[in-house]
Amino acid sequence: MTEKVSTIEVRQRIGDLLNRVSLRHDEFIIERKGKPLAALVPVERLEQVRRFARRHALQFLEQQKGGPLSEEQAMALALEAQEWARKRARRPRRKTR
Repeated sequence: MTEKVSTIEVRQRIGDLLNRVSLRHDEFIIERKGKPLAALVPVERLEQVRRFARRHALQFLEQQKGGPLSEEQAMALALEAQEWARKRARRPRRKTR
């Protein structure tokens, strides 16, 4: 089960938390003011999630294009998506009241 920890707890116990993640494969959700901010997970888990996302993204794109993508097409689409995400992240967010 994923344990929730505050940013203050992370600052105070980073060594212990890293040991638990690397040795026991524990996972933590880091919260600030009760809102999820980030996750602390084993590297293997991160790589597994990335492989899964990459595989399903390629399957989706191949379905949209009507056939398998070449390596060049897949790379071009990935770079386009990466650029779109970066531009979106740079946009200032409006504050909600």
